[in-house]
Amino acid sequence: MIKILIVEDEIPMLQGLKDNLELEGYSVDAASNGKDGLEKIKKNNYHLIILDVMLPECRDLIYAVQ
Repeated sequence: MIKILIVEDEIPMLQGLKDNLELEGYSVDAASNGKDGLEKIKKNNYHLIILDVMLPECRDLIYAVQ
């Protein structure tokens, strides 16, 4: 199964993306800030990460993903 992480601080956007992707059959984790997103990246392997690049902690997440 495809595993996706969404990192988004706007909760309605985060929930909407998560709900729609789950309806399509994907396994989706969500984080509402960069710190939580980074912790999830360290503990899990994701096929795709949807990242709000305007998050204050975004630089750390981008380096972690690379």
